[in-house]
Amino acid sequence: MPRKKAKKVEEPEKLEKPWFRFWPEKVRKHIDYPEIPLFEFLRKTAEKYPFKTALIYFHKEITYKELDLLTDKFATAIASLGVKKGDKVAIFLPNVPQFIIAYYGAIKTGAIATAISPLYKEREVEHQLNDSEAETIVVLDLLYPVVEKVWSKTKLKHVIVTGLKDYMPKATAVLGSLLKKIPQQKVERKPNVYFFTELINKYEAKPPQVEINPKEDLVALQYTGGTTGTSKGAMLTHMNLVSNAVMCAEWLQGDEGGETFLAVLPLFHIYGMTTGMNAPIYLAGKIVLLPRFDPVSTFKAIQNYRVTVFCGAPTMYAMLLAHPDLKKYDCTSVRFCISGSAPLPPEVQKKFMEVTGGVLVEGYGLTESSPVTHCNPLDKSMKTVKIGSIGIPWPDTDAKIMDLETGEKELALGEIGELVVKGPQVMKGYWKMPEETAEVLRDGWLYTGDIGKMDEDGYFYITDRKKDLIKYKGYSVYPRELEDVLYEHPAVKLCGVIGKPDPVAGEIPKAFVVLKEGKTATEKEIMDFVNEKVAPYKAIREVEFRTELPMTLVGKVLRRVLQEEERQKLAKT
Repeated sequence: MPRKKAKKVEEPEKLEKPWFRFWPEKVRKHIDYPEIPLFEFLRKTAEKYPFKTALIYFHKEITYKELDLLTDKFATAIASLGVKKGDKVAIFLPNVPQFIIAYYGAIKTGAIATAISPLYKEREVEHQLNDSEAETIVVLDLLYPVVEKVWSKTKLKHVIVTGLKDYMPKATAVLGSLLKKIPQQKVERKPNVYFFTELINKYEAKPPQVEINPKEDLVALQYTGGTTGTSKGAMLTHMNLVSNAVMCAEWLQGDEGGETFLAVLPLFHIYGMTTGMNAPIYLAGKIVLLPRFDPVSTFKAIQNYRVTVFCGAPTMYAMLLAHPDLKKYDCTSVRFCISGSAPLPPEVQKKFMEVTGGVLVEGYGLTESSPVTHCNPLDKSMKTVKIGSIGIPWPDTDAKIMDLETGEKELALGEIGELVVKGPQVMKGYWKMPEETAEVLRDGWLYTGDIGKMDEDGYFYITDRKKDLIKYKGYSVYPRELEDVLYEHPAVKLCGVIGKPDPVAGEIPKAFVVLKEGKTATEKEIMDFVNEKVAPYKAIREVEFRTELPMTLVGKVLRRVLQEEERQKLAKT
């Protein structure tokens, strides 16, 4: 769709920002964002490029016209079930066409989407369903047993089941053997259980007409743990997601209708949702869907479909570079790569750029900001790229470093403090959590909880985390959640969980445990007890038994002391 021209006169305060001296030449500093519902991206692209390929999934191609029609039919179907504006629709799917169809179809009814990680176990799914008050869920047949177990404990009224094969091409000589290997879960037909393709095929494309206030109405409840405790629902408006998708397209300087995006980041995660779904749809890009990441499938997708944009996490790029088949594939079509979720090792950045010939830079974001706030310029010459930096703020985004004690004093260049950001992509607040909202949103600024600094050129660096959040391969792991499970073990008296530095994963969850008098347990018993109750990426990977743990006067375990002890031990090895 045509881009609006930048305003001729920049706002005076914006011109003073130091990062503007290194601003990408063709990227606008200020954008007049369209005040439209998010689903209008799809409608407008389908009108302009009806026969252009929107999705590729195991050689199955869906055009923008077809995708828009399918989302209209899904919207009509769930509206007939009673879904209306403001209702919550949960999406419990991997990267399959049904995710995008369900997401855009749901929001066309005015409903609010809440995406659930396919890795979640019963307790995590139950929490998100109950907290979001979702009454409808779209679930993969393989994950249906999880929903079935928690259904009676939630407000769910409608369960819509789909399978990996539903939008695959029909069995052919090429795919026949593959299709036979695709796992399926037989789901019993019973009241309030519907089957995705059957449901869609029952209805004509007559979605309800709803009035949307893009700046006020929610489009997503995106769950995050923030820095501590159980996960919280970040309330994201249509304008939050619209603005960040437009910023993404602007930063890429992508060719409208000409880019091919590799959607291997999970779409349930806000990073994948924006860079692998919303921004590509805005740009009329081709989206190559991979249900999960593995190096060979990624290599094949890049080579076969001439992928031009690949957003990922550092561990993905590292695993690709380490794979023995790396040289067998042609990855030179890749022009732009953005790395997020964790620090990007300089050696990985350098080698990946040598392999592809494209540019790979580090960025930064968080769920509460839809997610991206910073990125290095996509400068192939690397003259405006700073290794180890998260880059500079995106268009219409401001950032500064505040003191850690009060959060009220802006710090000088180079001083360490908390990173705070402001922009149209910043959330409305946390769902049903006014106190937590007031803590992180102050006078329009989002307090990220990340510790960092800004240099003299306006480039930002993350040096630490304000709280005890563990980053395992880019995933956020919350110590308190694991500690809560540990305390369910009959032999555990006291525990603390920290992130132990790890060269491959970044950090691994390690538990320190004090056993009750007269009780015994092995490391394996403790790990098995916890790990069967949480998603795989949250798994505790080490347990150290102690007779006591460092405590505050009020009885709180001092995780930072345990963390420091662990670092000192590693420094001696």
